[in-house]
Amino acid sequence: MRILICNDDGYLAPGIVALYEALKDVAEVEVIAPEHNNSAKSNALTVHAPIYVNQAANGFRYVSGTPADCVHIALTGLLDYRPDLVVSGINNGANMGDDTIYSGTVGAAMEGYLFGIPAIAFSQVERNWKHLDAAARKARELVQSIAQQQLVRNVPWLLNVNIPNLPYDQIGSVKLCRLGRRHAAEPVIQQKNPHGQTMYWIGAAGAAKDDTNGTDFHATTQGHVAMTPLQVDLTDHDALGFWAQTAGIVMQS
Repeated sequence: MRILICNDDGYLAPGIVALYEALKDVAEVEVIAPEHNNSAKSNALTVHAPIYVNQAANGFRYVSGTPADCVHIALTGLLDYRPDLVVSGINNGANMGDDTIYSGTVGAAMEGYLFGIPAIAFSQVERNWKHLDAAARKARELVQSIAQQQLVRNVPWLLNVNIPNLPYDQIGSVKLCRLGRRHAAEPVIQQKNPHGQTMYWIGAAGAAKDDTNGTDFHATTQGHVAMTPLQVDLTDHDALGFWAQTAGIVMQS
């Protein structure tokens, strides 16, 4: 099995190093990751500037672009083979609920999925890299289990996995979950720079809004690993009937 590893925290981040160390004995592993932190870049591609690729002393290749750029160029020319699995992470902080829309970690995995390759996005709840060895061990176990069940095939799928920031023996089982929801983000932070110009910082993510049983928020709060299958289809299928009845009226008005 051949695995392509990416992330959004950058090729020097402890999370991707831990993931590589955990998987290098499981499969043939290649790391292609952003040169710098690209959190919240979602599926963004660099289309108006060149992209450069360099190689670090440890063999990791780093890219002057986004997480999706890394996977995209890897699969369209940089690699001379097709990976069996794309794995992204381990992210420094949760990617649950609405986070998945913005997440560069999920975006990298999704890029692999869009190219027809099974993909997993791994994130560790809380931003302190504590118990990272436990998260990497859990990631390894999940990848091994999926491989043993021969689920790494030509039929693509996309999983979002959030691992509690706990010692290994305190982490529970893997729970299949739906995405929860967050409240709206906190207000923007307004400041003045040394030149007196107003600048803005995006506010913190909102607290959990839907963290009921069955959600990723609930599972991780209970100490379990939350695993959520994702899809790319953004169609609101439930609303198609409504708009089928009203579209004619709207277009005629």
